Amino acid sequence: MNTVLFACVHNAGRSQMAAALFNALADPAKARALSAGTEPGPRVHPEVLEAMKELGIDLSRAEPRKLTPELAAGAHLLITMGCGETCPVVPGLRKDDWPLEDPKGRPIERVREIRAEVERRVRGLLAAEGWLRG
Repeated sequence: MNTVLFACVHNAGRSQMAAALFNALADPAKARALSAGTEPGPRVHPEVLEAMKELGIDLSRAEPRKLTPELAAGAHLLITMGCGETCPVVPGLRKDDWPLEDPKGRPIERVREIRAEVERRVRGLLAAEGWLRG
């Protein structure tokens, strides 16, 4: 099982969207995604909940969690999204950075655009790795 860890600062927006989209689109026998943040927020941003609900993905029970070296060590790939210098470095772990705008406090139209960019990148990753659901 391949595990992809999506990490941002508050684990309340970008990384939550990416992990949820990944898990919805990936072949569950091949890969799964987790998300975490360097400074977890109290909850997933309301505008993110709304934008994901439009796709039929319910994040109302999702809770931001702390990005720890132990969590990162269990992943095969770490994708960072704006945590910069606070993102962990795990020797031997593949890493990529997706510079995406934080959706917090943005109008729903902008959150939809960010969501679309996240989905485009997730689909590209899944296709490149051969992990798309059949």
